[in-house]
Amino acid sequence: MHPYGFPTRHCSRTKIHQGFKTGDIVQAIVTKGNKIGTYVGRVATPKTGSFNISTVNGLIQGISHKYCSTVHRKDGYSYNF
Repeated sequence: MHPYGFPTRHCSRTKIHQGFKTGDIVQAIVTKGNKIGTYVGRVATPKTGSFNISTVNGLIQGISHKYCSTVHRKDGYSYNF
């Protein structure tokens, strides 16, 4: 916090990271590591490239962008999957 109460950091100005945008629906097919499996859900894209995927069964954290492929782009519509 700034001495006057304002935050000293800001969110990332770029909206797209590694070709993905927060809110896109992706399919991640993970072949290595502790999280082996197939996941489909909405993606949250921090700058690091390690994504969080919100699936029907819960939140999967730390999925690399290398395993992800886009199913639907974020375009204002809600999709059921």
